[in-house]
Amino acid sequence: MKKVGIVMGSDSDLPVIKKATDVLSELGIPFEVHVYSAHRTPDEAASFASGARDAGFGVLIAAAGMAAHLAGAIAARTTLPVIGIPCKSSVLDGMDALLSTVMMPSGIPVATVAIDGGKNAALLAAEILAVEDKELAAVLDKKRSDEAAAVLKKDAEITDRL
Repeated sequence: MKKVGIVMGSDSDLPVIKKATDVLSELGIPFEVHVYSAHRTPDEAASFASGARDAGFGVLIAAAGMAAHLAGAIAARTTLPVIGIPCKSSVLDGMDALLSTVMMPSGIPVATVAIDGGKNAALLAAEILAVEDKELAAVLDKKRSDEAAAVLKKDAEITDRL
């Protein structure tokens, strides 16, 4: 199975990344996590991205706040799918990061999840990998079915109570 590469711009993004790594671990998907800044360590970020395919990665996730150029900087150096996670900051509550992550120039796509959306980034990465992995696709189908059953159980409980 291909690995998921996760890069965060700062260790302050770790709580968001932890949501992603928890999901990937639950699904049995191998991953690596690194701290590389688009602005402070651009050479290291570029090297990681340009060598990611040869290193066995199938999808990359990049999380950053404020200017949030990391996902775009990573995407500029690879043709692997890149998922951006805009992270909330104290300045504009994550809207700056969201706009920086989603507003990519034509030809350099970045799939963007919600502000602090680590869980959805991991699920999207899993779905991308599952295109070529029937076992992973079955695990995702079961997870989705289990989640639907949990909602329907709550519906029945509320209906009975009211």
